[in-house]
Amino acid sequence: AQVAVLAFAPFVLGGAWLWATAAATAAGLAYHLHRIRPYTPLARREMRFGERRGDADEVGLLAVNVLMENARHDLVAALVAREDPDVLFLMETDEVWTEGLRETLARYPTVLREPRPDCYGLIFATRLAVEEARIVHLTPDTTPSVFAALRTGGGRLFHFVGLHPQPPVPGVDTDDRDAQVLYAARFARRTDVPVVVMGDFNDAAWSHTARLFKAYGRYLDPRVGRGLYASFHANNILVRCAIDQLYLSEEMAVLDFRLGPRVGSDHFPVIARLRVAPEEGRLLNVAPQPLEGEEREEIEARMAAYREKLAQGEQPTPRPEVPSAAEG
Repeated sequence: AQVAVLAFAPFVLGGAWLWATAAATAAGLAYHLHRIRPYTPLARREMRFGERRGDADEVGLLAVNVLMENARHDLVAALVAREDPDVLFLMETDEVWTEGLRETLARYPTVLREPRPDCYGLIFATRLAVEEARIVHLTPDTTPSVFAALRTGGGRLFHFVGLHPQPPVPGVDTDDRDAQVLYAARFARRTDVPVVVMGDFNDAAWSHTARLFKAYGRYLDPRVGRGLYASFHANNILVRCAIDQLYLSEEMAVLDFRLGPRVGSDHFPVIARLRVAPEEGRLLNVAPQPLEGEEREEIEARMAAYREKLAQGEQPTPRPEVPSAAEG
């Protein structure tokens, strides 16, 4: 919208303002195109797709921001039945959604729920073997996240992180959202176990915070070199943006990645199929770029500032370095 306003401003202002505004518009457009370019076919792909073989280390994942006010529980239930994911992560779920999906969730031996009336409830369900899993609150705004340690049918261990931080709103800073994202990045760096991160980040994939997260966690993104996969707003193509994310450590081989159909929500579902296979993943994937000194310093400074903020006020609970056991 800002670029559109700048584009028409020169014709309204005229005179010296014409050239100044035109130059500013061109510079802004060039900057944004540069940031978005990796998420187009013009860039080199970070993750080549592997072949589906139906082996025991393949894992299907489905993440959906269902939109709390959405009454089409049947569409979400039908999508889950059709995709039959091994790991299901639903966001914006309240008591009505929990009840509406009761039969769907009954098919999963492990289900974690935190229904909420504020659009930040979540459901995590899996049929995989669960070593540890819990809903955690990483920041004082009490927005829940999921940390889990799971094993494939072939016995491969991997970690799943599900995030849905609050969006930026006028008059409120983004410290809590950014902290949740950076905590997840730090988690990946402190483990040699493959990691999957999914969720509605309420932040574009090419934003500064998302770029820091990706670099700090040494994550890869299957969208790079393929396209935007813009997931929101599902009902308005003019404001559509890539805010529902899938990030993977290099030990993961991607077999399928796509957006799902409309399910009555303002978000498209995110569907993926992976193979937890470190050897294959490293053959298919581009090695993550090392974190630059300036980026590392910025992250450490932001985390230190946030820890100081927490020390002066309410503490989130818990703040795990690794997932802790919970099953339900």
